[in-house]
Amino acid sequence: MSGTALETLILKSTSISEDELKTLLNIPDAHGEAILHQFNNRTYSSPEDALADLCKAIGSEFTKDVAYNDIPVDLVRNIPINYAKNHEVLPFKVESDRVLVLLTNPLNLRVLGDMRVIFAKKIIPIVTTSHKLQEAINRVYEKSTAALEGLDDIESEEYDLDDPVIDLLESGDDDAPVIRLVNTLLFRAVKEKASDIHIEPYEKDMVVRFRIDGLLFDIFRPPKKLQNAITSRIKVMGNLNIAEKRLPQDGRIPLKLAGKDVDVRLSTVPTAFGERIVLRLQDRSNVVLDMDQLGFSKSSLTKIDGLLQNTYGIVLVTGPTGSGKSTTLYAALSKINSVDKNIITVEDPVEQRVHGIGQIQVNSKIGLTFANGLRSILRQDPDIIMIGEIRDLETAEIAINASLTGHLVLSTIHTNDSAGVFPRLIDMGCEPFLIATSLLGVIAQRLVRLLCPHCKEAYTPTDVELSNLEIVRERLKNNQVYRAVGCSECNQKGYLGRTIIQELLMINEDIRSLIMKREDGAAIKKVAVRDGMLTMRDHGVEKVIAGVTTIEEVISNTQLDD
Repeated sequence: MSGTALETLILKSTSISEDELKTLLNIPDAHGEAILHQFNNRTYSSPEDALADLCKAIGSEFTKDVAYNDIPVDLVRNIPINYAKNHEVLPFKVESDRVLVLLTNPLNLRVLGDMRVIFAKKIIPIVTTSHKLQEAINRVYEKSTAALEGLDDIESEEYDLDDPVIDLLESGDDDAPVIRLVNTLLFRAVKEKASDIHIEPYEKDMVVRFRIDGLLFDIFRPPKKLQNAITSRIKVMGNLNIAEKRLPQDGRIPLKLAGKDVDVRLSTVPTAFGERIVLRLQDRSNVVLDMDQLGFSKSSLTKIDGLLQNTYGIVLVTGPTGSGKSTTLYAALSKINSVDKNIITVEDPVEQRVHGIGQIQVNSKIGLTFANGLRSILRQDPDIIMIGEIRDLETAEIAINASLTGHLVLSTIHTNDSAGVFPRLIDMGCEPFLIATSLLGVIAQRLVRLLCPHCKEAYTPTDVELSNLEIVRERLKNNQVYRAVGCSECNQKGYLGRTIIQELLMINEDIRSLIMKREDGAAIKKVAVRDGMLTMRDHGVEKVIAGVTTIEEVISNTQLDD
């Protein structure tokens, strides 16, 4: 590699100027020759490799990977984010008499001087590439609670709660801190992979909570005087009527945050102390639409593949709210989506847009209900129909009739387990013989939290713990399971992400006979287990033994199925 090619790599990946680079390359080595000659016959696969060799030649420390999770957020509180980005500098670590600082230009004496003034300690520069440093700057400033930009200004400002101007949030200087606050809460929620933001007003204060991996965490307590301003700002973003505070409202906020497309569903309800707001976030760029990655067992995946090959019949997914039913349906549709199939859905709301599928949004205000939408799409010559949810008899009957006239129907329904679907449909008013004839299979599922792979800890469980899940100790690997600990990677929670535990009830002749006799769910489940069905608890036990989740998670998510 020539010196010119080396210079191109360095100039593109750092803030070193051309003149500064020439100065560096002309530094004499131990033999008195310019270090430039060391690079003439070398080849590099990346800018990091070139920069590492340059730093070695000039005696500077270089790091290829920046461990930004280990950077204390207190280090950046006195450094504006714009300064850090423009000058490509980030404090990394404080030691007794010195501070390690990441930068891309070891010759930037002005920045090094600023760091000495701020920390009043010796500054040790560590060189890295612009890409790595900018990513680290974004992550460190985002995870800092202090990065709620403008928060100090907000708390010190005086607002009149009855002032209609504040309620309207017209664009003005006084409103900017509130706008920044709402934007930063959304930004932080996306970064922490929160599924929901709850803004809850009380008599003397208000609370902002995030739902992360199924659990709610207190995040922030804004001053009560900001309640109207925050509420109105969010309603403006969702195109809601900010003057209407007596009725519930629903809206949608399409956002682009941190380079990600995020769909926000907005719901407001009036309470005794003001409007309560829940924002449901869906990161469209991070939705898993691959059945193999959702957490199904191999045997269930094989059977589900078989169900989806049918040209008619009904496949139902059941579970409580927030158990991943819609994601499973979308993954199933993606798996069977092809140019030779006409797939149409009726949803409330359309949660994930899938190319090649016709998706209809329910709108009860204009009479477009699940039932009306279904009647219409049956005239659209569909091969496969997906119904967001079977809520009433009318929808259930249309779904059954559609399945009996040559359509594969996928839908969800709310029951505790797979066997509970049949009594539920009968209670709605469906005829047992129609249910038995049309249903192909029922998937019941829950979401359990995944142990953080960075900090999970092996231990030997007690007999009591094992008996709670009816685990025989001989099934354990090395007589150990894992428990949550907590580290910087998982925000000290011990868990990182969620996975499915499920049971798949296949409809056979024995099950059909029980449905026709209007047997209860317990009797149907007993026969299904006899015929080889693994329950959700059985699947959860497998994941505990595999070190994927904890005993506590499986017990708490399957206690209704004991």
